[in-house]
Amino acid sequence: MKVVLTIAGSDSGGGAGIQADLRTFAAHDVHGTSAVTAVTAQNSVSVIDYVALEPRMVIAQIEAVMNDMPVSAAKTGMLANAAIVSAVADAARRLSIPNLVVDPVMVAKSGDRLLDPDAEHAYRELLFPRASLIMPNLAEAEALLGRVVRSLTAMREAARALLDLGPRAVVVKGGHLDGDAADVFFDGQRLIDLTSPRIATKNTHGTGCTYSAAVAARLALGSDLLDAVRGAKDYLTEAIRRSYSVGRGHGPVDHLHPFRNRER
Repeated sequence: MKVVLTIAGSDSGGGAGIQADLRTFAAHDVHGTSAVTAVTAQNSVSVIDYVALEPRMVIAQIEAVMNDMPVSAAKTGMLANAAIVSAVADAARRLSIPNLVVDPVMVAKSGDRLLDPDAEHAYRELLFPRASLIMPNLAEAEALLGRVVRSLTAMREAARALLDLGPRAVVVKGGHLDGDAADVFFDGQRLIDLTSPRIATKNTHGTGCTYSAAVAARLALGSDLLDAVRGAKDYLTEAIRRSYSVGRGHGPVDHLHPFRNRER
């Protein structure tokens, strides 16, 4: 049984964060472990409040898992502040965390900010160089690069610029553009547009968490980076197709759809 670690925040509404990651790991038949970085009070409508854990406690969780279990891949989600970003980057170096997928979570689906602005520098300077893959969406790419990214051409240019920050590969996610859901993958040699049909639904809470968790799971199972991203995108597209409503806002995707034998 492969072991995968998520380093992320808890979503009390159950659609994103640690909760989404662990369900995604289960759907990929890997053992999911976790290091909680923050506790959020949120639902399908908004993030009401959150409290970040002390960095030492985040690192204690990572060390507890990695000192006992053969972690094959890891992903980061909400890291909340510069101190946690820096501590996780140091742990990635010291513990040689393999197949590290970084989802630089900055803003929730509701529009609520989930990242201390000071942490953006720590992402660029400390964590990205430790990553096998970084997966910013358009808003995150704009924040990281300080320029507008609102077209497929701009996404390709952003992927090239983000690779210069040190990761092995980049996926710029274009889910907020019109038309098909297009992402751009770049690893320094292959610049590839990845497209899938856009599903007409508002229930897309936790898509970024789910996507990155699926990539990490597939890397743990032995896929190379591009195949892991392609497979994860297919998995996410079906999860969105089978999404459902709970609450008054954005409902979650169906992380466990591989186990379903019924059509929605």
